[in-house]
Order: sequence, then structure tokens, then C-alpha cells
Amino acid sequence: MSNFARSPRRFLGAVGAATMLCTMVTAVPAGAAPGESGAPGAGICKTSDDPQFSGWTTYEELGPKLERIEKNSSGRVDVEVVGQSALGRDLYTARVGTGDRVLLVQSAVHGNERTGTEALLGILQKLGSGNDAETQRALEGVTLVAMPMVNPDGGELNRRTNVMSWNDVESLYPQLEGSQPAWYHRPSNGGINLPGFDLNRDFNADLDYVPQPGDLPGLQEDAGFFLAPESRTIRDVYVDLQQEFGEVDAVVDLHHMGPCDQQTGGEQDGKHISVALDYPPLGINDGAAYQADWPLLDQDKSRRYALAVADGIKDSYGSQSPLAAVGRYFHPEEREYAGQGRSAFALNGSATVLFEVRGQSDDFGQKMKGMLVQTVQTGLESLVDSMATGEVDSLDGDDFFDYPDYGWDQTAD
Repeated sequence: MSNFARSPRRFLGAVGAATMLCTMVTAVPAGAAPGESGAPGAGICKTSDDPQFSGWTTYEELGPKLERIEKNSSGRVDVEVVGQSALGRDLYTARVGTGDRVLLVQSAVHGNERTGTEALLGILQKLGSGNDAETQRALEGVTLVAMPMVNPDGGELNRRTNVMSWNDVESLYPQLEGSQPAWYHRPSNGGINLPGFDLNRDFNADLDYVPQPGDLPGLQEDAGFFLAPESRTIRDVYVDLQQEFGEVDAVVDLHHMGPCDQQTGGEQDGKHISVALDYPPLGINDGAAYQADWPLLDQDKSRRYALAVADGIKDSYGSQSPLAAVGRYFHPEEREYAGQGRSAFALNGSATVLFEVRGQSDDFGQKMKGMLVQTVQTGLESLVDSMATGEVDSLDGDDFFDYPDYGWDQTAD
């Protein structure tokens, strides 16, 4: 495992790790409402009488797991430390494949959203040791760069935000002294009285942007300011790949959403969602307001990549499987979030896809956890294969709208 960091910043202090506990599945009678004890579909939601279990990869476990994958891959997988979190925890990339098409996948930018980490570890292990035709096709056609845990400080506290005070920001950027904090900086989060950022608002399409006091505090629909070391590290990995390959074909962001009893099509079909997918939320007319300044934006390309994921999941499991209950997150024209990583990278020409797994990771029973991790892994593998074969280029992006939306919850993403 090699170590590389672009001017990493370490902050003093430490936060005790919070143990992530989930729930095992219990036998359930018919007739209970979703989310209640005894709800139909074992493991749909956590209930107060479910026994607990620990089953998520912690930060302390992540490094050794990646090292084992790298060691067992006979040179296929290359793991690097590319930066540090605000509290000094290592941020990793794992790279596999030698293809010209580049896929960057980040997970757990919200610390309590964990299925993506497990799915990426599964994919890396498979690509690192598999010898089947699909694996060989992926290795030859695609370069996959995985960032499996980009907010370890939030993850150790089982909360959405990282851990970083505004004083820390001012020490990094003296020009901001006395400025109002960015709108997405929180004095506390998840019931924990420690300040931090919603990192998924801290991105800017200007990849060379330097924070300016006149831009603060900003607005929800505006770009972010690259204030946190975690978001800057993600940006630096993206820029390095741009410089190496000329472009980054696609960026995937792995998340969770809202209540775990969400359904596709709302009341229309009553199927519990497994994963909702989305393309960049850049306002009306497919981000038309951005096109003059950012001519590389290609919303149809992002829809094609999202469609490759959705079709791959549906085709892998069959339409009747609960794992195949895939939908659209919501029509992005109803929202405008230029500060999200997927928006910033889309404005730089990458296709970007959002995964939103239903529920939060401490809602799941053991069975549900395994099912949803597998669905995320299948979706990512389907995208890699579609990129490797070139099929993603021939899809009709408008077909993405044939999938139902699930009844969007604005608290997610």
C-alpha cells in the first residue's frame, strides 16, 4: 500500500469512535404496517425489539481490508492514501483495471450511509481475483478508482457530517476570518455537539476555486467552497485523473435516503424501493443556465449511465425480485444543487450518477443489509460492464424516465 497526499492537513483533537449497530431480522406476522414491529417483508425497517448486530466496516477495519485485497490481487489493485480527514484519518483510493474509460466512485460522504463501502469492497475483491470473462472485460476496458470511505470522522460517530469547527476553517483560510460560516456548516449533527460540514455541499465546478469571504455564506442552490479537506481530496483525485486520462468518463456517488419504507411509484405499485437513481440536479431545462459557462455539461450522458445501472439491476434479478425495485430519485429540474460533487463534476464533462439506497444504515436488519449491499454492487458492476462493452453509449437517455419515481424525500441526498 503506497502513501500519497496532496498537502494533507491534520487537525488536533480526536473523537471517540461510535460503534455502528444494526438490527437482525425477526419473524414477522402478516398485516403489520411498514416500519412497525412485525412489518411484512422481514428486515424492512429497524424495530425496537429487534436484536442488534455489528456488521458494517469501520474505519479501523477498512485499511487492513484494502491491504488484503491489494495483496491478494497479484498487482491488479493499487491502494493509496490520498489525503486525510479533518481529524487526521486516512482517505483511500483503490484503483483496478487498465482501460481508457475512467470511473470514479465515492462512498460514505455522509458518514452514516454505508452500503456503498461494502459494495465497493466486494467489487474490488472480485476484480482483484476473478478470472471470468466479464471480469477480464472490465479490467481491459475500464479503470475503476474507488474511494470507499470519504467521511471516516462522521462514520465513526454514525452521523451525516464530518467534524470540523469554523475556527479550523479560518486557520486554513485566514482571508475568511470574521466571515459568516458557510450555510452548510452545522454547529452539531446527529445529536452530537460537534460542528461539521455536510460535505456533499462543499464542491465547486471551478476546480481551482479558492474560498473568498464575499462568497459566504452562500445559498443552497449555489456552488460550495472546498472548505473541508475531505471534499478537497475528492477534487484532487478527480483532477489527477483528468490530467492522466484527459477526462473522467463518469463519477458515481453512493448514498442513502429517507425512510426505509419508501415505495416506487408512491401509491401506484406499492413496491419497496431498493435503489433510487438520479442525474445532476442543476435546475430547469437540463441545466440550461449553466451551459454557456460550462459547455461540457451533458445531462443526456448522465441519464444513459443511470439507465445502464437501472437496466443492469432489473435484468440481473428479474422484475419480480425485491432487489429489482429500482426507481428515479426525482426529476432534477425540481432541484438545484450546484455544490454537490456530482453537479460540479458533471459541469466538467463527466457523466454523474447518484445512488440512493432506501433507509439509513442503522435502519436495516441483517438480511436487508445484505440484500441492499448486493443491489448496489450489482448496479455498479452493470455500469462497469456497459462502459467496457460500449453499450452505455448507445442507450437512449430518455428511457431513464420510464422508471417510476419513488416519492422524493427532500431530507436525503
